Amino acid sequence: MEKGTKKNVIIFLLIFIPGLILDQLTKYIARDSLKTGEKVLIKKVLEFRFLKNTGAVWGSFQGKAIILGLVSVILIAVIAYILLRVPYSKRNLPLVIALSFILCGAVGNLIDRLCFKYVTDFIYFSLINFPIFNVADIYVTCSTILLIILILFVYKDEDFEWLKTKKN
Repeated sequence: MEKGTKKNVIIFLLIFIPGLILDQLTKYIARDSLKTGEKVLIKKVLEFRFLKNTGAVWGSFQGKAIILGLVSVILIAVIAYILLRVPYSKRNLPLVIALSFILCGAVGNLIDRLCFKYVTDFIYFSLINFPIFNVADIYVTCSTILLIILILFVYKDEDFEWLKTKKN
């Protein structure tokens, strides 16, 4: 493994391991303590509610666990491949961080699908009646927004030449 690749792997692990632990710990707490009802944190704004989500984002694709699992595995493989190819540099650091959080969120929700046949969702913004979500969803959503901003406004086509070249 090249020196730059090792640095990216270290950055990835520093994000992935604590991020996955936080995601799984919060889901465990939600499954354990929210089964009896909701917990209001800020009245009419933020609540914790336990939800078994057998679908995808915002409850879409309900009952399609096998398809969602396969899509997750493919997404995880593609992101891992890209992460291993990103050249180490300060310029690429936001890209490595965004991809690491997306991978962390995808793995966190895949663990739920494999272990429980549903994803544990529990964070509810009642103020805007936003669909119930979890920490892994936050990782994926925020990092995807960051990735879109990076691709549209920061990086140029030539910044991704490393994706087209063979790696030794």
